[in-house]
Amino acid sequence: MEAVCVPRAGPQARRESCTIRDNGRRRSGAAVGEALAWRTNTEDTWGVHVAILSAASPGVSQAVTTILDTPDRDRPQEECGVFGIYAPGEDVSRLAYFSLYALQHRGQESAGIACGDGKRLAVKREMGLVSQVFDEEALLALRGYLAIGHTRYSTTGSSHACNAQPLLLYDRCGPFALGHNGNLVNARLLRERLTEEGVRFECSTDSEVIARLIVAAPGPNWGARIARALPKLMGAYSLVMATPDEIFAARDPLGVRPLCLGRLGTGWVVASETCALDTIGATFEREVLPGELVRVAATGLTSHRFQSARPALCSFEYIYFARPDSVLDGRSVYDVRVELGRALAREHPAEADVVMPVPDSAVPAAVGYAAESNIPYGEGLIKNRYIGRTFIAPDQRQRDMGIGLKFNPLPGQLQDKRVVVIEDSIVRGSTSKPIVQLLRKAGAREVHLRISSPPYRHPCYLGMDTGRRAELIAARLSVPQICEHIGADSLGYLSVRGLLQAMGRDKGNSCLACLDGEYPLPVQMEMGDGSHG
Repeated sequence: MEAVCVPRAGPQARRESCTIRDNGRRRSGAAVGEALAWRTNTEDTWGVHVAILSAASPGVSQAVTTILDTPDRDRPQEECGVFGIYAPGEDVSRLAYFSLYALQHRGQESAGIACGDGKRLAVKREMGLVSQVFDEEALLALRGYLAIGHTRYSTTGSSHACNAQPLLLYDRCGPFALGHNGNLVNARLLRERLTEEGVRFECSTDSEVIARLIVAAPGPNWGARIARALPKLMGAYSLVMATPDEIFAARDPLGVRPLCLGRLGTGWVVASETCALDTIGATFEREVLPGELVRVAATGLTSHRFQSARPALCSFEYIYFARPDSVLDGRSVYDVRVELGRALAREHPAEADVVMPVPDSAVPAAVGYAAESNIPYGEGLIKNRYIGRTFIAPDQRQRDMGIGLKFNPLPGQLQDKRVVVIEDSIVRGSTSKPIVQLLRKAGAREVHLRISSPPYRHPCYLGMDTGRRAELIAARLSVPQICEHIGADSLGYLSVRGLLQAMGRDKGNSCLACLDGEYPLPVQMEMGDGSHG
């Protein structure tokens, strides 16, 4: 018997009931015994602690600890990935499943698929990775010719099963499902207004606010009601929506989060990133435009602009979030990251023997830095990608190792070397210091840290989980102070100008708020002083 628990977002310790697997069968905690879980954290170690009270031995409590592959708390965390498909004759639930696999990097807390057959919507959503939520039996139960899918990392709303998506609501027009990537800044106000009108909420997410707002909107059909509701939203949202016989996709007027459109035979596909299209053999057509609402039904694809556009694509989509094999706004993410590294080498050269990345997201930037500086590229850290997939019981010494559980150095590549270490960002500074220590312990003579983005000084209110400003190391310390804090021989950040040039964009069509504090809409007025995370 084992308990399976999913880690929660946020620093507070919380308790939740766990799923118990007994001889391969899932049972509730009440059916087998009491299962409680709580999460604790230190600066460098996150874990979930599970206490199981065995039904066979009521007086005996078995404690199990698992080190989960939780997101790196020293990087900004993405919120969600969305997918939609309208393709009669195709196995749409299976295609949605594989596409969500391609978007797993955008959210690892929960996954779900809603499938329509013209008469009804069937939904499967649970906590866990895509591979944990769906099996053959689950996919066979999702029959139809259209589907939407979602992977979630919570930015608003805690990590509860009720917050998993797609959300499913019922109304006089029938069932309606919604998946959301992004973050609203006026969700609290909209929720209060809807509550005053008698609307009841079941979850704590801004995504439910969007769904309830659409259901409450007047109009003869879902398309009209969606078009009436969307202009009331403020913030970032890339949406996929489904009824039993049609799907919709919408992107906020700022276009903060990506959303693209593709073809699969005579059908249509929409996804957060082009890598999801590639996975199922779909052909990229175009981006869903900022302020655009797309509908796909038996009559084909139609679209209209529900609001004028003011593009402000999140710069961290290029820096970190998007998969390197995706294309955003006509630019290869991999190519942009290589250019970030080249620009970084020009702005902050170093005398060194080897250039190495912190795997995996910094690899393209390290390739670019090495090429521009003519310093050999090498690997000095190997990432353990599977430590979080099994239940283990580390002793205190292993817990104290912290970053050593995730990365293992290659002493033969580091011994007596002057090393340039490329990282894509530093948010809290909790990971960089132990990495520098790890490299020195493995024999590196000098460690020069280079960051392929500007200093991260301001919290994001549009879909990234970064915490409050007081938690951001670059908001509290100068670059020399950060260098001293992490123990590097030198530290260099890419400039905003270098970032924009590498992305091929300008300040007028990019969101740089986390770097310069200039938000594309008055989020602080809406959000107050608190964090959305």
